[in-house]
Order: sequence, then structure tokens, then C-alpha cells
Amino acid sequence: MDIRLGNGFDVHAFGPGNHVTLCGVAIPHSHGLVGHSDADVGMHTVTDAIYGALAQGDIGQHFPPSDPQWKGAESHIFLTHAADLARDMGFEISNIDCTLICEFPKVGPHAARMRAVMADILRVDEGRISIKATTSERLGFTGRGEGIACIATAALVRP
Repeated sequence: MDIRLGNGFDVHAFGPGNHVTLCGVAIPHSHGLVGHSDADVGMHTVTDAIYGALAQGDIGQHFPPSDPQWKGAESHIFLTHAADLARDMGFEISNIDCTLICEFPKVGPHAARMRAVMADILRVDEGRISIKATTSERLGFTGRGEGIACIATAALVRP
């Protein structure tokens, strides 16, 4: 059995808007997130974790921000591509562990819906997806409320 682990990390700054999209779920908020695509920091991080496990670079190599076709793109496109690539290479997604780092908005009330959305996109059982959050105790850019960071690990197996 071939077991692969990959990690991902991403950050997005707050900017104009009235909601943030995290792991495919729109959450009302006083600001939006700024990015070339829809700035879903959770999906971007999980996408990079899958690419990392496959040794296939990162999201920017597959979907360059210099390419105007990805301007405003929905992040499920990127995540679906990574999951399909894993399957094409003979891997199954064993589990995903995703931690959002922010003082606000509060993630807990939305975590179950995020898990369901991510599981649907990845075509895995919800029990294989972990979505959680932490604060940075008001330290750094996330602590000052300037944006959101995310870390994720993907475990892939090829029987």
C-alpha cells in the first residue's frame, strides 16, 4: 500500500464585502476575503495539501493567478481538479484535516455544513473530513483581524 501525506497553507486578507466563503460555505461577515479567485482559503489549502501528497506542485501551478480565466473562479473547481488527479493517479482520499485560523467569523456554527460540502466535492464520507478552527490569541495578522489563515493535511492511499 502506498500512503502519501501532504500539507497545505494559505492566507487571505479581509477586504470589502459582506460575507466570507470558507470550505464552500458563505458566512455573513462585515468583510469579504481578497483573492484572485473567490478567496476560499479553506478549499485552497486542502487543494494544496492534495497536490502536495501527489508531489504535483501547488494550486498556482495548476491554476496560475496570471491567467485571467481564473479571476473570480469558484474554488470548488480547484479542489475537484486535485481530487480527480488523485483518483487518476490511483489514490483514494483517506482523510482531510483542515484548521482555519481566525478571530472571526466564528467557524464552529458552520463546521458541519463545511464538512458536508467538502465531502461532497471530494466524493468521500463526511467522517473522513475534519474542519475546525482556532484563534491566534489576538497575535499576528489573524489576531488583529486582518485576514484568515488555514493549514491542512491530506492523507491519500493507493491500495
